[in-house]
Amino acid sequence: MRGVILAAGYGTRLQRDLCNDDSGQFKHLLGLPKALLPIGPDQDPLITHWVRALQANKSVTSIIIVTNSSNHEAFLEWGKDFPDVQLLCEGSTCNDNRRGAVACMQFAAESVKEPDDMMVIGGDTLFYDGFSLGEILADFEGFKSRDSAASMVLYVTCTDEEVHKYGILETDAMSKVTGFLEKPQPTETSSRKECPCFYIFNQKNIHLLGKFLEDRKDAPMKARDATGNFVSVLLSRNPVYAREIDGRFDVGGLDSYLVCNGYFFEKHGQIDFS
Repeated sequence: MRGVILAAGYGTRLQRDLCNDDSGQFKHLLGLPKALLPIGPDQDPLITHWVRALQANKSVTSIIIVTNSSNHEAFLEWGKDFPDVQLLCEGSTCNDNRRGAVACMQFAAESVKEPDDMMVIGGDTLFYDGFSLGEILADFEGFKSRDSAASMVLYVTCTDEEVHKYGILETDAMSKVTGFLEKPQPTETSSRKECPCFYIFNQKNIHLLGKFLEDRKDAPMKARDATGNFVSVLLSRNPVYAREIDGRFDVGGLDSYLVCNGYFFEKHGQIDFS
């Protein structure tokens, strides 16, 4: 299996928040990609916690991080401590000419010759303490034993007030995903299962990334950027299963970063997702 971390975003909301902050205590974060934000007692970059977990699992044979041109040098500096991690620059220079998340997944998939299952992780995402990548991978193998072409997603239970902010999964009694709604109103679905940017795509489904993008080549960026839109297409063709986790952090602006950083500071010790 390959691990792919999406880190080609521009973090415009976070940078705006930092510029508008009058305290001065966060000025060291200006210009820093969200994936490199310091997190927890050791203040290691966010993606460092994911890379350690991926490297600790023998079933993960390679790790790819997709960056943009503006931030690539920062990732190259970070990567000196992780020489086995492949850094791919998707070529964009600003938010207006970015490829989009699904295109970045396709870019990573095309960078390797041999087909393999692919785990995709958002570079601005962390999960609550107690998350185990090893357990997730074991569950994925269990779903594949049920359906050889199965892919897997995760979900967190959200409140009624949060439904319209996230992609929402609908599932059956066997944990099979039956529907995906992008930021619906609470009245549009009874499900409260929000889906973070963490997916394990079966190698039998990787070719669908190219078809998805080709079918939407003239569509607005929103149609090509939201990873959940690809999940919607995928589940109409092959089985997708879901597993619940306790909670997640999606670092968007300064407030959400401070909440995430504070949570792991309180845990006192190295973050271990392996």
